[in-house]
Amino acid sequence: MGLLYALLIGAIAGWLAGSLMRGGGFGLLINILLGIVGGVIGNWLFNYFGIHISDGFIGDIVTGAIGAIVLLLIAGLFRR
Repeated sequence: MGLLYALLIGAIAGWLAGSLMRGGGFGLLINILLGIVGGVIGNWLFNYFGIHISDGFIGDIVTGAIGAIVLLLIAGLFRR
């Protein structure tokens, strides 16, 4: 069940990050993968800086989306 939850959160966060970024990101599948990895990066960044968004589904989506946006920004630098 944890893997399914991570995939769902990653899909929503990746789609959200791709929608917010100029150019739409890298396509749906890559944005979903970036959302999953972005959740891990977002959790690490927030813990590192001592930031706590909220618990639950919405907090996980926001954390994953912010992490995915950071990843999309970095990946966009290499795509050029």
